[in-house]
This record gives sequence, C-alpha cells and structure tokens, in this order.
Amino acid sequence: MKSRTIGRTIEDPKALGSYLMPRNEKEYDAAVAELNRLLDEIGDNTKDPRYRLIETLSALVEAYDDEHYEVPDVSGVEMLRYLMEEQNLKQTDLSADLGSQSVASEVLSGKRELNVRQICRLAERFHVAPAAFLPRLQERS
Repeated sequence: MKSRTIGRTIEDPKALGSYLMPRNEKEYDAAVAELNRLLDEIGDNTKDPRYRLIETLSALVEAYDDEHYEVPDVSGVEMLRYLMEEQNLKQTDLSADLGSQSVASEVLSGKRELNVRQICRLAERFHVAPAAFLPRLQERS
C-alpha cells in the first residue's frame, strides 16, 4: 500500500532532482546549489520545516564527497587555516562567510564549531568539497 502512495506522490522522480543521491558531478553540483539556496533562505533556523531538507542534502553531499574525493585527515579549522594561509587571507576576510568578526575569531581559536551554513559558504569560497570542513569521526573500537 505504501509503494502506491509513494508512486502517486512522486509522479515525476526527475522533479526531485537534487534530493536524490548524486551519481555524477552534474547531479552533485545541483545538490550543492540547492543546499546553498536553502541555506540562504532559512539559514540555521532548525524550526523551519525545510531544515530537514538541509540535513538530507548535507548527508547526500557528504556521502558523494566521501566516495569521490580524498579528504585529508585534519579538522575543519585546520583545513580552514591551511586554505587561509594558501590564499594569504586574514580572519577579517572571512567575517562575511562565518557571520561576524567575533564568530570568525571563535571558530579559528577552536571555541566554536563550524555550522552547516558556514561549511557550505567556505566550500564554495575555496572551491573544495564541504566534507573538507566536517569534523572527523573517530573509528569505533
């Protein structure tokens, strides 16, 4: 019975586009673009019902990144510091991407974690996969 409901609800699977697992760079780029659009619209408002779409797209993008890109085993802040040094940027250069000068300071000092919106903006700015800024999970023993 459920499959019929799903079939009627999703009459055109192509309409879901970026909400399906990306299989190639074009689909991946569409997912990242949709994620950025949603972040621009609702930001970190977890009470907005569309926030679950941000979580879903983030998971899809991260899964694609994990499968297709080799990400160095460093923290998000370490990656950010490296990219800043590589491009000769100062903390003030990232204030708009991180939210404010004080937030940039807290992130770079390790007092604050990067959030989804910040990760997506930094990934776009530096032309890297969002996974580059995600915290590494410890392997379970």
